Amino acid sequence: MNQPFSSAAETTVTCELEVHVVVGGEPQVSLPAGFHYHCSDPYAVRLSIGATSSGTVDWVFALSLLKEGISRPVGEGNVLVSPRRSSHGPIVRIVLRSRLGSAVLDLKASAIADFLDRAQELVPAGTEGSHVDIDHIAALLLTTDE
Repeated sequence: MNQPFSSAAETTVTCELEVHVVVGGEPQVSLPAGFHYHCSDPYAVRLSIGATSSGTVDWVFALSLLKEGISRPVGEGNVLVSPRRSSHGPIVRIVLRSRLGSAVLDLKASAIADFLDRAQELVPAGTEGSHVDIDHIAALLLTTDE
């Protein structure tokens, strides 16, 4: 279920793909998933898992973790990423952990590599800081809800 990338006004890169999920030793299930990258948050990537009609589970983590994880095991804590081989070719395994448990996700490595290439075209390495609206972030931090 790999779909071409979409780009909205050259500020967003998305990639829809199928993810193979194992939770708590249960049999593997295949679910729709999508990676989302927006230039206003150039250091992060969002992974949405599940069908939109039944809701999604979203995880946001460092883009650098995904970049490094396609070639070597990286991460600690709640998100671990590592390259793997399967009978269907190279995959990227992402382990997501929370206080409620963990999930093991296997995704096609070529789809992730293509997604990362498009994100790199949108925000070249080393230019991330120029895409962050520091004034907006400061205003959010200084605003208190009472």
